[in-house]
Amino acid sequence: MFYHDGKLQYHVRVDKPNPQFAKLLQQAIGGIEGEMRVCLQYLFQAWNSRGPQKYRDMLLETGTEEIAHIEMLATAVCLNLEGSSTAVKDEMVASNPMVEAVMGGRDPRHILSAGLGAMAADANGVPFNGSWVVSSGNIAADMHANVMAETTGRVLATRLYEMTDDAGMKDMLAFLIARDTMHQNQWMAVLEELGVNQTYPIPNSFPESLQNQDVAYKFVTTRVDGDSMARGRWTEGTSIDGKGIFTVEPGVPVGGVPKLSPADKEVHGQVEQGVRPDDGFIDKVKDFITS
Repeated sequence: MFYHDGKLQYHVRVDKPNPQFAKLLQQAIGGIEGEMRVCLQYLFQAWNSRGPQKYRDMLLETGTEEIAHIEMLATAVCLNLEGSSTAVKDEMVASNPMVEAVMGGRDPRHILSAGLGAMAADANGVPFNGSWVVSSGNIAADMHANVMAETTGRVLATRLYEMTDDAGMKDMLAFLIARDTMHQNQWMAVLEELGVNQTYPIPNSFPESLQNQDVAYKFVTTRVDGDSMARGRWTEGTSIDGKGIFTVEPGVPVGGVPKLSPADKEVHGQVEQGVRPDDGFIDKVKDFITS
């Protein structure tokens, strides 16, 4: 069960409405780096959580906070759109017929579809895509996905911060940037608590004896001239999980040339692909008809 307080988590004010910035803010709502993604990701991870209750509760509480961030950003979009319908109409009368030029960088759907409101879409108006939500059922894998989501989200928020001179918008974004800082550290703290040697490789429940140990810690270089500069922590010394030694090996094809069977007649490939007309079947039909 979820409850709503009715008040915003943090102040949202717009000193001067800016429809173009409202369009940019849509990326922080429904884009791949946006709040809808992390909100649903954390909530689904919580609902699917099996194991210590503390992880489920943490994910639920953080996912619920992200709903508050969507609410803040949606409010910011609405405030930035206030009074813009008349301005857009005037531009449409005065400008050339090309939509992009007419709208001056605005999203016409903010008026046509949302009535000067926010949408569950990105900055290009593309609807939110649920396939971005990661919930694997593996706590360590999910934490890595969460770190990635928060880092790219913070990158986006800092870019938006640089793209506005509105003091109110900068204040709101500074708050969201700080929350991204906390959440990055939060997910990394879970990984630290799980323990590097105990956590990796993920999943640590798969018996190591069943993997091909010969290639488990080899960096394969695919530079044909042998002049690769890809050397670093990942090519020498003890592996991160402490269970192997990093080495470098040139990529060598050992699998041979793939050989497939002829095309199945029922998919109707060409004769040149090995398909042969089923003369035997036709003859059987003729025999049945004439018998």
